[in-house]
Amino acid sequence: MASPLGHAQPTGLLQDRLLALAGTPDHSFRIGTDLIVVAQLAAKLITAVDCCSVTSRDAGAYATVAASDDLAVAVDQAQYEDKAGPCLEALEAHYPAAVPDIAATVTWPGFRDTAARFGLTTSLSIPLFAGSGTTIAALNLYSRRAGALSTLTTAVWAAYDPDTTDHWDHDALDAGARELTAGLISAVAVRTMIQRAIAVLSADGAGPGHGYPVLCDRAAKTGTSLTETAAQVIEQHQP
Repeated sequence: MASPLGHAQPTGLLQDRLLALAGTPDHSFRIGTDLIVVAQLAAKLITAVDCCSVTSRDAGAYATVAASDDLAVAVDQAQYEDKAGPCLEALEAHYPAAVPDIAATVTWPGFRDTAARFGLTTSLSIPLFAGSGTTIAALNLYSRRAGALSTLTTAVWAAYDPDTTDHWDHDALDAGARELTAGLISAVAVRTMIQRAIAVLSADGAGPGHGYPVLCDRAAKTGTSLTETAAQVIEQHQP
């Protein structure tokens, strides 16, 4: 069953939500809503995607916290039961996990058999992170069209590794996929800035591991986002 959301023209909301997520404290009540909206927008905007979901951890177990339809939930569940699959790899290893040809994979048989039964041929799981920079969820994109996610996969890898030598064809992506890629590139840039601010605060006496709580506390006291607070910290420590 295809996504009931249909596909629409991008409005910038997906990019904005990914950027906002990167600057939101991990413990914020907004995180759950952000993940639901990201899943809804990805299914709605990216032409190659037939269904999608978001995997997160819940009380020590894996759970699908957002999905475009029941098909995506079933494919996720097969991975949870086996404790193996691309969505779990993206979540635990903190890098994108692509399956170009689901039918040919031997690594995750439970995922392969369930996805193939529903006619899915390819998938891409993308780690998502909030303010601490640690992966909090995985966005799982599933498609019935062979090779439909190949260019997007290359673009996503490039977003997570700015030093990569791989080139991707911007014009080969549909508008929704371009927006997703732009959002990930922006989010990674925000993460880099926040990590720099955390390092500065730790060096100022907060100590290793304490820079992030200090940054969160400053943001809460001033009523600003982590992104704005991090920028202020860096500016104040410019030589």
